[in-house]
Amino acid sequence: MSEVFEGYERQYCELSANLTRKCTSASALDGEQKKQKFSEIQVGVDEAESLIRKMDLEARSLQPNVKAVLLAKLREYRSDLNNLKAEVKRITSTNTNQAARNELLESRLADEGKVSADQRARLLMSTERLGKSSDRIRESRRTMLETEELGVSILQDLHQQRQSLLHAHNTLHGVDDSISRSKKILNNMSRRMNRNKWIIGSILAVLILALILILYFKLSK
Repeated sequence: MSEVFEGYERQYCELSANLTRKCTSASALDGEQKKQKFSEIQVGVDEAESLIRKMDLEARSLQPNVKAVLLAKLREYRSDLNNLKAEVKRITSTNTNQAARNELLESRLADEGKVSADQRARLLMSTERLGKSSDRIRESRRTMLETEELGVSILQDLHQQRQSLLHAHNTLHGVDDSISRSKKILNNMSRRMNRNKWIIGSILAVLILALILILYFKLSK
């Protein structure tokens, strides 16, 4: 098991439990306190998504048998995060709808009987613009998330390519070592052959000299 993955895992579990408590407490708040709590929750959700991506990268860099186990755990964490985001969205939607109803009710009570057709039209236009702005914000966020996913995919590809290059480098290094050993062996063999030639030559010279001496002594008799 990877110590790096376990570190990310502990951070995520602590963060998930903290976000769950904040969602529960946010349901009982009103006004600015609730807005502040939702801001804290959103920051926590973004941090949780970042930890998920880091765990994914770390898991994919490990051995296949370890990677399979970690990716299975990672799917559970993703499911947990999606449930948490759905809960945040539900609470936020409830809070937004309640605030809008309260605002409309206060406006009606204050201006009842005095609101003209033009004012109603302006109110509808403002509401429509607000809806369009919300749609644009959601679309921008979706695009940002897609860009992040693309970046994670590119990083994974680069990591795999780096591993391939390192493997190729190690293979070439092994070939260089084999060539160096072969060269040393050939040099040793060459030296031994030269030494054997000198030994054989010396032996032949001694034999020839001995033969000459024998012939000399025989002929001199």
